[in-house]
Amino acid sequence: MKAVVMAGGEGTRLRPMTSSMPKPLLPVANRPIMEHVLRLLKRHGLNETVVTVQFLASLVKNYFGDGEELGMELTYANEEKPLGTAGSVKNAEEALKDDAFLVISGDALTDFDLTDLINFHKEKGALVTVCLTRVPNPLEFGITIVDEEGKVERFLEKPTWGQVFSDTVNTGIYVMEPEVFDYVDPDVPVDWSGDVFPQLMKEGKPVYGYIAEGYWEDVGTHESYVKAQADVLERKVDVDIDGFEISPGVWVAEGAEVHPDAVLRGPLYIGDYAKIEAGAEIREHTVVGSNVVVKSGAFLHKAVVADNVYVGPHSNLRGCVVGKNTDIMRAARIEDGAVIGDECLVGEESIIQGNVRVYPFKTIEAGAFVNTSVIWESRGQAHLFGARGVSGILNVEITPELAVRLAGAYATTLKKGSTVTTARDHSRGARALKRAVISALQASAIDVRDLENVPLPVARQQTARGSAGGIMIRTTPGVPDSVDIMFFDGQGADLSQGSQRKLDRVFARQEYRRAFPGEIGDLHFPSSVFDSYTGSLLRNIDITGIAESGLKVVVDASNGSSGLVLPSLLGKLGVDSLTINPGLDESRPTESADMRRSGLVRLGEIVASSRAAFGVRFDPVGERLSLVDEKGRIIEDDRALLVMLDLIAAERRSGRVALPVTTTRIAEQVAAYHGTQVEWTTTSPDDLTRVGGEEGAIFGGDGKGGFIVPEFSSVYDGTAAFVRLIGLVARTQLTLSQIDARIPRAHVLKRDLATPWAVKGLVMRRVVEAAGDRFVDTTDGVRVVETDGRWVMVLPDPAEAVTHLWAEGPDDASAQALLDEWSAVVDSAGR
Repeated sequence: MKAVVMAGGEGTRLRPMTSSMPKPLLPVANRPIMEHVLRLLKRHGLNETVVTVQFLASLVKNYFGDGEELGMELTYANEEKPLGTAGSVKNAEEALKDDAFLVISGDALTDFDLTDLINFHKEKGALVTVCLTRVPNPLEFGITIVDEEGKVERFLEKPTWGQVFSDTVNTGIYVMEPEVFDYVDPDVPVDWSGDVFPQLMKEGKPVYGYIAEGYWEDVGTHESYVKAQADVLERKVDVDIDGFEISPGVWVAEGAEVHPDAVLRGPLYIGDYAKIEAGAEIREHTVVGSNVVVKSGAFLHKAVVADNVYVGPHSNLRGCVVGKNTDIMRAARIEDGAVIGDECLVGEESIIQGNVRVYPFKTIEAGAFVNTSVIWESRGQAHLFGARGVSGILNVEITPELAVRLAGAYATTLKKGSTVTTARDHSRGARALKRAVISALQASAIDVRDLENVPLPVARQQTARGSAGGIMIRTTPGVPDSVDIMFFDGQGADLSQGSQRKLDRVFARQEYRRAFPGEIGDLHFPSSVFDSYTGSLLRNIDITGIAESGLKVVVDASNGSSGLVLPSLLGKLGVDSLTINPGLDESRPTESADMRRSGLVRLGEIVASSRAAFGVRFDPVGERLSLVDEKGRIIEDDRALLVMLDLIAAERRSGRVALPVTTTRIAEQVAAYHGTQVEWTTTSPDDLTRVGGEEGAIFGGDGKGGFIVPEFSSVYDGTAAFVRLIGLVARTQLTLSQIDARIPRAHVLKRDLATPWAVKGLVMRRVVEAAGDRFVDTTDGVRVVETDGRWVMVLPDPAEAVTHLWAEGPDDASAQALLDEWSAVVDSAGR
C-alpha cells in the first residue's frame, strides 16, 4: 500500500513561523514534523509515499529529496493553486489508482497504529475509513458519529459549543480505495469532510470510522506547537529523538558542547553542534536547535529555539518560539507566548512582551519595549558605528555577508578607480572577513592595496600614503569572539562623524555601486611596508642621544603584530634591547585584563633582574603601550599619561596637549608648569586624534595606553610613543620612577551603572537639574564642578545600556563620596 502525505498548507495561524517556512518543516524536537510522520509511515511498512505540495513547495522537496536518506521512495505532486484536502490527493491520482492508499497530514504529530487502521479498513470492506480520536476540546476539528459497527453516521465540520455532540474528531488520516476518485472533480478545490464524504454517505457507500488509541496533536497554533515539543520531551508520544539521553530527560545530540557548569533541568533537548556556556541555565521543555550558541548567564524555560540562533549573555527566554538565524543580544527578554521569526535581531536589553509576533528579517532596537506585533515595518539599527568602528560578535553580528555589504557601501562613497588600503590582525576571523571585504571593494571598481597582517599604526600610515581610505579588521580588544571593522579616511584616521553618517545612509538604502567587467579593481601587495614605516619614524622623531646613552630596555611584543616591526627598528636605534614574546600567536589575537596584568608583572620581573632602564608592553595590534619602571613596578596607564606629558612638556616648553575631559586635572598643573596648554576633548578617539593632529599640538593621550606623537602622526601609535620615550629618557638622564615621583598623585575614581536605554535621556536631564548653580561643562556628557575644585562627570555609553561616572577629589575618600552622591542621582532617574 502507498501513502499520501499532504504538505501543501500555508499554516497561516502559525505565522510568523510559517512566513518563510512551510508548516511541515517546522521542527519538533529539532526534527521537522513531516519527518516524524514519514518515520511513522516507514515503521508500518508504507515506504512508497506521494507528497502533495503547494506553498513553498521547493523547500519541502529540497529537504526530503527522493527519500533515500529515510529509506523511503518519495515522489511529489505539485499543486499550482490550492485544491483542498481531496483535490490535492486527486492531483496525485496517477500514482494511487491501482490499490488502496493511506492519506495523512504532514503537519500533525501522532504515533497511531497505522497497521491496525489498515487491517480495520480491510476487514470492514470499506471504501473510506476515517481515523478518529477523542479530544477534550473538539471546536477546531470535524466531529464524527459512528454506530456500533463503526460505520459513520454523521459529520460536522468545526462546530460551535452549541453544536457539539461528541468528542470524537476526524484526525485527517484516511484509508481509501481508488474508486473514491470518481467523487472528486479534477483541478478544483474539493474537501473530503465537506464535499466527498457527505456524498458517499448519501449514496450509502461504506464509510467507516476507526477510533485510534495513542497520541495525536494537530499542530495548528502556537500553543499546540509548544505543547507538541513538551509532549515529545515528556515521552507522551512515541517518536524517535536524535541524540543521547545523558541524564533522565536531558537529550544532547552529536557534537553539542555543554559546559559542566551549565545548569540543565530536563526534560529538554540540545541539538547537534550547539554550544552551551558555563553559567547558562536551560530548564524543562526547552528545545535548543542545531548550531545554537547559548552564552553565560542566559536563562531558557519552555523555549523553542530553532537552528543557528545566538542567545546572548544574561538574556531571558520563557515560553517563546525563536526562528532560525536570529540573534538575541545581551540581557534581552522574550516573554511567554511571543514568537520571533527567522533572521531577526533582538537588541540588547530589549523586552518583547508575551504573545507579540515579530515577523522575519526585523530588527528590534537595543532597549526597545515591544508590546505590539512587528509585521510590516523593519526597525533598522540607529547607527552602524560604535567606539571602535563597526563591532560585533564574529559570525553572529559580523558575518562575511555583512562585511561584503559594508565594504560595498564604503566603496560607493568613494570615486571609481580610487585605492583603498586593507589590513588585519593575526586572527583567523579577521583573515576570512578581509577576503570578503577585498572582493566587495574590487567588485565596486576600487583598487586594493592589501598589507595583510600589520600593526594598526602601520595600516593607518600606509593608508595616508595615497589611498582614498582604508579598512582594518581586528579582534575587539579584550573580547576574543568579537571583531572590529575599522574604516579610515585618506589620512589614516577614523572616519569623521559626517563620513560615518554618509556610510550609514548608503548601507541602510543598500545602494551599492557595481562595476562593469572592465572596471573591476586591481589587487596589489606593496613591498617593504615595515622598512617604510620604521624609516619614517626615525626621520620624524628626535632620537638624538639614544645611541650614546647606553640605555637597556625590555620590550614585550605580546605575541602580536608589533613583533613584525621591532627587529629592524631596534637595530637602527642602536639601543641595547631584550625582546620577549616576539612570535605571532594565532590563538591569542587579543588579551583579557588579567592576561595583560600577568604579562606586565612578568615584564617587571625581567626589567628588574636585567637592570634595564624601563620596559614596555605593546597591545596585540601595536596601538597601545604600557610601561614598567626600572624597579620593575607597573606604571598604571593613567599615570603613564602624566609621565609622558611631563617629559614632553619639559622638553618642548610650549604647545598644546590633547587630552579627554575624563583625565585628572593634575595634567593641567603639569602642562602649565612647563609652559604648555591642555586642550580638552571628548572621549571619542576621532576627536582626540583630530585635536592631536592640529598645528601646535605636541602630544595627546587617552589615559588607556593610547599616545599620539604629532610630529609623526595624529593617531595612537605604540611604536612611535616607544621611540619618543627612549629619546626623552636618554636626553633627560632621569629614570621613570624619578619622573613619576615628582608628579602629584591623582585621585580619580570611575564607576559604571546599568541604565536602560529608554531612560538615558531622563538620566542626563536629572543630572543637569541636580547640578543647580554649579559650573557645568558639556564638552562630553555632563561634568559638574564643585566650588572647591572637585568634579564629577556623567556620560551615557553610546553602544551599551550603561552610564559612566568619573569623580576627582583631593583624596580617594572625597572622590568616593562624590561618586556615591551622583550615582544616587543616576540610579533615581533610572528607576
